[in-house]
Amino acid sequence: MMTSTTQGVVRPRESARATTYTISDLADEFNITTRAIRYYEDQGLIMPARRGSRRIYSRRDRARLSLILRGKRLGFSLNETRQLFELYDNGPGEDAHTAHFMGLLAERRALLEQQMRDIRAILREIDIAEADALRVKAARQSEAAPPSPASPAPVG
Repeated sequence: MMTSTTQGVVRPRESARATTYTISDLADEFNITTRAIRYYEDQGLIMPARRGSRRIYSRRDRARLSLILRGKRLGFSLNETRQLFELYDNGPGEDAHTAHFMGLLAERRALLEQQMRDIRAILREIDIAEADALRVKAARQSEAAPPSPASPAPVG
């Protein structure tokens, strides 16, 4: 999140440069609830250090939270995000991680494109139904309209 500018240079929020974060810092920065962050922690996607009952999040946790939210916007499930994290953490290298990510993106794109085709087809059906309804309404109105009176013949 960017907050200040000086002579056209955008500077990140102060929390983006910190080395550790509280749960409130991250919740405020990403505009999510602390409950959501704790849920991602329960799912094993982020793993903050503990100082007593306090959670201390690292830059890595912050980056992962950012990736979780991006994956969510892209329509990835938490399980798919977890697989990407595991592949990144334990995988043979960046190529495998990139290939898996590209595969997930291709699947997501194909699904969204199919949904767009389906939506367009539904919208065409709605257009047809609306046109039919307007024709029926117009026909009923013309049938129900009283005949117009005949104009009187000119006298003269």
